[in-house]
Amino acid sequence: KKPNLDPDILANYRPISNLPFISKVLEKVVVKQLYRHLQDNSLFEKFQSGYRAYHSTETALVKVTNDLLLAADAGLVSILVLRDLSAAFDTIDHNILLQRLECEVGIRGKAFCWFKSYLSNRYQFVHVNQQSSPCSQVSYGVPQGSVLGPILFLLYMLPLGNIIRSHDINFHCYADDTQLYLSMKPDQTNQIDRLSDCIREIKTWMTTNYLRLNPGKTEVIILGPHKLSVYLNRLSP
Repeated sequence: KKPNLDPDILANYRPISNLPFISKVLEKVVVKQLYRHLQDNSLFEKFQSGYRAYHSTETALVKVTNDLLLAADAGLVSILVLRDLSAAFDTIDHNILLQRLECEVGIRGKAFCWFKSYLSNRYQFVHVNQQSSPCSQVSYGVPQGSVLGPILFLLYMLPLGNIIRSHDINFHCYADDTQLYLSMKPDQTNQIDRLSDCIREIKTWMTTNYLRLNPGKTEVIILGPHKLSVYLNRLSP
């Protein structure tokens, strides 16, 4: 996981799914059909740039930068909150994911049974230098290294966008990274309460969905036009 950890301790290695060739082929077929279903029914989160065709870190950066520059040109101050999750792919609850697929994505019948089978009875172990860790059943997470796992993660995160929109906060996501930003006039500092309420609700939702924010990678940036530099320095922590 990190260069400073002891390589002789198997717990310090990050498990990656080593999928057989036939599994990868089958997953590609499923992803193609699932992607078409999500596109045709507009089920993708509009402001999610991860793991989607014609979307990338570049499109996410352009969208957020453009919104912040337009706000600065209008004489507004913007507060940008950068949030990241810890081991997001590893903490996904299978029961909650299946509920998302059935109730929010509309996957039912044989297709739903296939996804349930796909997530069930998976086991993992680490094998390094002729040594193996004990084999354990995987009850959480989606297979890393698969083509289907990232799409399932995006579907697991679908309710997050609606929570942020309910507080009228601008946002954009790339996989498990979320950028929240609020623009306001310099004398409208009461608007910050709306951002704080949104962050609290996000934290509560993530706790109930077995997701954990990484406080070490959370940053707050205050931006605005040059003429407000004195005011921005007063707002900065």
